[in-house]
Amino acid sequence: MVWEQIEATPAHLTYLILPSFLITYALFSRFIRDRLHLSEPPLAVLLGIILGPFVLNVITPRTWGMEDNIMQELTRVIVGIQCFAVGLELPKFYFGRHWRSVAMLLVPVMTFGWVVSSLCVYSVFNTTLPTALIVGACLTPTDPVLAANVLSKSQFSGRVPKRLKDLLSAESACNDGVSFPFLYVGLAILTNSSTGAAVKEWFLITLLWQCAFGISIGVFIGHCANRVLRFSESRDYVGRATFVVFYLLLAILAIGVGSTLGSDDFLVAFGAGYGFARDGWFSIKTKTTKFPDIVDLMLNSAMFVYFGADIQWTQFMPRDVTPSITYGRLFGFLILILLFRRIPIVLALKRWIPDIKTYREALFCGHFGPMGVGALFLAMEARAQLETKSSMPLPEPPKHHRPYSERAKAVELVWPIICFVVLGSTMVHGLSVAAISVGSHFSRKEGERAPLLGAETDGLGGMEHEGGGGESEPSDEEDNEIQSD
Repeated sequence: MVWEQIEATPAHLTYLILPSFLITYALFSRFIRDRLHLSEPPLAVLLGIILGPFVLNVITPRTWGMEDNIMQELTRVIVGIQCFAVGLELPKFYFGRHWRSVAMLLVPVMTFGWVVSSLCVYSVFNTTLPTALIVGACLTPTDPVLAANVLSKSQFSGRVPKRLKDLLSAESACNDGVSFPFLYVGLAILTNSSTGAAVKEWFLITLLWQCAFGISIGVFIGHCANRVLRFSESRDYVGRATFVVFYLLLAILAIGVGSTLGSDDFLVAFGAGYGFARDGWFSIKTKTTKFPDIVDLMLNSAMFVYFGADIQWTQFMPRDVTPSITYGRLFGFLILILLFRRIPIVLALKRWIPDIKTYREALFCGHFGPMGVGALFLAMEARAQLETKSSMPLPEPPKHHRPYSERAKAVELVWPIICFVVLGSTMVHGLSVAAISVGSHFSRKEGERAPLLGAETDGLGGMEHEGGGGESEPSDEEDNEIQSD
């Protein structure tokens, strides 16, 4: 009789399984990160694949009414919060000291990555140039969610100079927003009938309104929030718990301002985080609070489980509208992207990037440019613009009929290519830490190796660690000055 009353729906099973995974990971997190050198995203994606429709059919988001616009909003919020967190955690006045290095990664490196990715799409999948430019733009930015997990506090991250970790974090938070001008080049060509209208829309709307205004309003929001919180804290109007709540609410507010005004959500969120914590006051007040780690474990891991369960494997096979999509071409394309999207240009520009001191550091920075949740959002944004010329995609992909238009082909091509590359990047970059740690272990002479495999704690070879640690951090004297303000 009791068993007849139990209704274990897929959603209820998800409530049971997902927290169980996160609790298990939390119980062994130090061992997994510092001994196995694994991060949450690849494990979460594997769990999603196993529990999803492809294997056990336990977590089935498509049967819950989880339409594509829900996926778009989930990725928007998660990437936005992560961009805000990066802006918050950068050393105080970071861009005043390191703007040249960040600018080099955001302009020539991103442009090269966009061109190379687009050429690979054009060559491998036999697309038109505008479609290739759209897909290439989705793959151009590095992902702040994956970057945060790969470079988060762990034994391995302690072996990397802090200036490199800060540089990669700053780049990943900025370039999700900076990628919009690249994305809208292809979109403007496909959705506008005249060249003049396309150029005008791209310059006025994308470049000025979405990007320039977005980062400006974000910094303004963050600065005002900093002043208001300082005022309340100085008069003892707020408790310690308020600081944590303020963090999350301000991030969501920034995302809401950006999306409501039609500006760049991610640049608004990053600008708000940087403007809020630019002077280092908030970081000092919350030194013992590990809220970003909580956000990483809860939101980001849940997102990757959902992504793994939602992968539509049939889209990786040839269809009438996408005959060039095959597993062989997708694997070949993934290898080309991983090898040529960033590594050659970062190595070539090493001498003009002040924070990159050696070619080993350039190779490291070139490799660690993961593609993740941000790419998924850009793919959804591209599909929405192609389907409705707005930020809202159709609830379900439309049925296309012969002869297929270029817009129809672009709609059907964007998602499977981006989805496969994100899956591959999550695995490759998530497991790279283990590969580098094991390789570093065996590259040493036998007497110099740590007792346990990959347990070395000294700095990675070929990198300059003197002056690479905390030169951007406020000194104790500066900390005291900030606290007394």
